Amino acid sequence: MSQPPRRSLESLRSQRWLAKDDMRAFAHRQRLQQRGLDREQFLGRPVIAIINSWSDLSPCHAHLRERAASVREGIVAAGGFPVELPALSLGEVMVKPTTMLYRNFLAMETEELLRSHPVDGAVLLGGCDKTLPGMLMGALSMGLPALCCPAGPMLNDRYRGQTVGAGTHTRKFWDEYQSGNIDQKEWIRLEARMTRSPGTCNTMGTASTMAGIIEAMGFMLPGASSLPAMDAGHPRMAWACGRRIVDMVWEELTPSRCLTPAAVKNGIVACMALGGSTNAAIHIVAIAGRAGITIDLDELDAVARRIPVIANLFPNGDRLMEDFHYAGGLPALLKRLGDEVDGTTLTVTGRTLGEHIATAEVQDAAVIRALDQPVTREPALAVLRGNLCPDGAVIKASAASPKFLCHEGVAFVYDSNEAMLAAVHREDSGIDEDSVLVLRNGGPVGAPGMPEWGNLPIPKPLLARGVRDMVRISDARMSGTHYGTCVVHVTPESAVGGPLALLKTGDRIRLDVPARRLDMLVDDAELARRRETLPPRAPVFARGWQRLYTEHVLQADRGCDFDFLTGTAPTPEPPIY
Repeated sequence: MSQPPRRSLESLRSQRWLAKDDMRAFAHRQRLQQRGLDREQFLGRPVIAIINSWSDLSPCHAHLRERAASVREGIVAAGGFPVELPALSLGEVMVKPTTMLYRNFLAMETEELLRSHPVDGAVLLGGCDKTLPGMLMGALSMGLPALCCPAGPMLNDRYRGQTVGAGTHTRKFWDEYQSGNIDQKEWIRLEARMTRSPGTCNTMGTASTMAGIIEAMGFMLPGASSLPAMDAGHPRMAWACGRRIVDMVWEELTPSRCLTPAAVKNGIVACMALGGSTNAAIHIVAIAGRAGITIDLDELDAVARRIPVIANLFPNGDRLMEDFHYAGGLPALLKRLGDEVDGTTLTVTGRTLGEHIATAEVQDAAVIRALDQPVTREPALAVLRGNLCPDGAVIKASAASPKFLCHEGVAFVYDSNEAMLAAVHREDSGIDEDSVLVLRNGGPVGAPGMPEWGNLPIPKPLLARGVRDMVRISDARMSGTHYGTCVVHVTPESAVGGPLALLKTGDRIRLDVPARRLDMLVDDAELARRRETLPPRAPVFARGWQRLYTEHVLQADRGCDFDFLTGTAPTPEPPIY
């Protein structure tokens, strides 16, 4: 394989700041030496940004200070000059109302950090759900060479002989606690379980889903997406990221060369085979949109109908990310998929995806299944349409109860998460297993930020009777670690006048996943009358990020990006004088 042409030192972006013989460049070099650096450490070298989302309140990223040090060593070894730039840390558990409110913030911050500093390339350190999508979106818009260094999943846990995964089992144990099958002493003891180390959720939640998708799209080193956070190989991978990004700068391997329509399709294919999070339906659309690639939800559904779930991972299966890594990780899974994967796409290594997966082998067929032995017969994701969601809604069919995939029931409608939590657990609520719980005002504008409220709770009286699932519908999202018959991302959302705003308690709803339909059984004339009485929605936020967000966020079917950030329109480089 011939070596790609290398660009000249003079063509590097950082040289505009550092190389001239004028007062401004003198000041830039002077201030770097103020740090105790010698001119030889930075002059004549590519400047590489390490965008780090470490935070004390993001345990998924608790080790990223150390990983940044490994990346730094790799950059220096390859002849680059590393600069670490802290970025907003989005830990899903602690950030309220949701990290999704701030994904676009992180994307803007990443883009502007790269634009405003003397940077030639970037390593993006993140992991928890929105960090890698947000960082990649910003890097795509900036257009500098960039690759992702994922935080990696946490260690496995076991409880009373069973495999236990973060997030998925939190919900399972909570339901058992609510129904009296676990006492308070045991509940408190469980707090110290499941999350045994730094790293992201070890189930196929949103973090692992997006890491897998981004690797399949070509923006990670092969096998990096499943490498456990505390594995000795993880700092080695971080070092290799630092070393590789320097060559990417010299090769001018920009994101636009990797993120093609074929690469986006590879990401979608990987998502479905992994049994990935419903949140991917938003992030894939947003990431593609930054490259000027339009993805329709029906394209996701078409791939999901064709690609079986072959990764045996919670919440679809019964294994965890460590097991997946030992089984061969994403390269082995993609190899299983054969011609469904476009092997001609370029990756950040400078080689094609096909070259990377050519020698991959499945080490454990119980974890990465054969195509004719899927984990579930239902697809990872189904896109629904109907008079309740004309622009689409999604359901993780693979993690739903088969008996509810075709269901008709009476709606119990709640206008806020607080109202729902106050009402559903009452003994006299009238809710039974066949009812349909509906939450509105949980979308990108309504909440705002589209929190993970979509896994609505099973009412306590039903839990006591052994009920563990029922049909639940909302314009919110749900955690990728969760399960159950939950229809989410109802679009348009209720807060912008979507049909969900017209629904009333007592209306009947019909869900038909095989037909991809979700309808309220209310005639058009009645819906028209209800629409005439809808009160106008007054602006909720007078200032700040929330106001900017609610004024410019797109709906879920368009990726929840900002209307002024999609596409490939260039932003001029900053003047230096």
